[in-house]
Amino acid sequence: MSVNKEEISHTIIELEKSFNERWSAGDSRGYLDAFADDVSYFDPILKSILVGREKVIAWIDSIYSNPHIVRSEYLNPSVHVSDTGDLAVLGYNLDTFVLDEYGAEQQLRAWNATHGYQLIDGRWRIVHSNWAFAQTVTEAIAS
Repeated sequence: MSVNKEEISHTIIELEKSFNERWSAGDSRGYLDAFADDVSYFDPILKSILVGREKVIAWIDSIYSNPHIVRSEYLNPSVHVSDTGDLAVLGYNLDTFVLDEYGAEQQLRAWNATHGYQLIDGRWRIVHSNWAFAQTVTEAIAS
């Protein structure tokens, strides 16, 4: 059976956008409900990796508040799909924008995001999630 990598890539990007739109509007459940039981998660403000759906959800629930994001820019999306079509890795840059006190848009954050998706029981689940702040250093470093 042939794997349609283009179709899978499109599906993964659309899923990610739908989770992000919910997050931006105050509903974190899109991402949380998509995590696999054994998800691994890197958060830029944590020193260590979190492993396991319950730990990741507890962490996010403890810090999440509605960010009131009014616009998101999905930049440079890249999806790598396995030859078997049941594993995909998505990487992209995300710029988020909120309204300032005058109603004008201002950038809230710039992110580098990487998510591993696996098709589990017919549903794409996030098995790895890595969020990093973009441009956290001002000069090139090798280590």
